[in-house]
Amino acid sequence: MSSTTPDLPGGTWTLGDTTVSRFGYGGMQLAGPWVVGPPKDHDAALAVLRHAVESGITHIDTAETYGPRVVNDLIREALHPYAKDLFIATKAGGRRDAQGGWPSARKPDELRAQIDDNLETLGVDVLDLVHLRLGDANGPVPEQISEAFETLVDLQQQGIIRHLGVSNATAEQVQQTQSIAPIVSVQNMYNLANRWDDALIDRLASEGIAYIPFFPLGGFTPLQSDALSAVATRLRVAPMSVALAWLLHRSPNILLIPGTSSAAHLRENIIGAALTLSDADLQELDQITV
Repeated sequence: MSSTTPDLPGGTWTLGDTTVSRFGYGGMQLAGPWVVGPPKDHDAALAVLRHAVESGITHIDTAETYGPRVVNDLIREALHPYAKDLFIATKAGGRRDAQGGWPSARKPDELRAQIDDNLETLGVDVLDLVHLRLGDANGPVPEQISEAFETLVDLQQQGIIRHLGVSNATAEQVQQTQSIAPIVSVQNMYNLANRWDDALIDRLASEGIAYIPFFPLGGFTPLQSDALSAVATRLRVAPMSVALAWLLHRSPNILLIPGTSSAAHLRENIIGAALTLSDADLQELDQITV
């Protein structure tokens, strides 16, 4: 499927050796409730993915654990053969259990199996980017990660993975992976009200490494803040538009991957992220804390 290249909010970023739109798309919400099972509307899910590419989005985030397999299968059905400029990032390091939980799975044989599953479900011979998913469902956890990351480095050296990153990682773990092999991105929870990675973002920006916030709009609990509501009311826009626009203003290395299962909502997110915030708006929003 070919893509078009209209202007998207935020412009572009060089992710590894590829220029991608800073405004991307996260596929998590395409699966069923709580990211388990198929979507309620299969055709609508395919339409969202196609609309994303037609809108000029060239960075799509996914994981074999979404569904599981469901989102990767949808991406392949909707977009394969992929446009040359489409960059698909996935994750390894976890699995889904029968209760819908997200237990870790970072032993070498588990990681290799996950990479094989991603290759199969996405229908590719090489994965553009694999984030090593660390920690647990509650956030980053201090732990040794060398063996797991070195397993992915080995697969990269075999030509199965082009670029590496880490997800749900502490700043110390990011540095640990960098001491083993180069990374092109860090994917952590971060948004207007959850800003514990501020120092990490600034360091990565100075090194030319992307920071990709998951749950940019709060995830399963949408962002709520009096200051956010006040700015949105003053600008006569939705609070989520302000939250997305703030992230693009925050640092040039931030890449957005807001997810939605609706093409109309995707268009709203694109328009919202293009919002211009004044210095006064930014100063007011910067006072928001957890």
